[in-house]
Amino acid sequence: MGESKRMIAAVALFVAALLTFAGCGEPDASNLADGVYTGVSGEDDKGAYGEATVTVEDGEITACEFVTWQKDGSIKDEEYGKVNGEISNREFYDKAQLAVRAMDEYAAALVKVQSPQKVDAISGATIAYDQFTEAVADALDGED
Repeated sequence: MGESKRMIAAVALFVAALLTFAGCGEPDASNLADGVYTGVSGEDDKGAYGEATVTVEDGEITACEFVTWQKDGSIKDEEYGKVNGEISNREFYDKAQLAVRAMDEYAAALVKVQSPQKVDAISGATIAYDQFTEAVADALDGED
């Protein structure tokens, strides 16, 4: 009997936790005033981080820009993945550039679907995706 009471208590606690966090929901622009909001992600294991700039008009996301910065302060762009300005490892460079292209795709998708959780991750660019969703959530919290 004691074991079943513990199990019921554990299930009740779990359900209560789910109900508590259900109200947290996903970030959304409907409660924000018109304006431009910026958010940043945490750093990855190499010190790079993402920055999202989200424009909100009439409660909808109308524009988004997403960039990631390397630890040294340089932006990840067409040079990302090169060593001393040269492509020394084609496979690494191609993967790096996939992530760069994904940044624009993620930003465009956000405008279309209006929620970072509804933006699909692109295979091979999941670190950029994680940074994107985190940075957009930070921007949409409305506290700059």
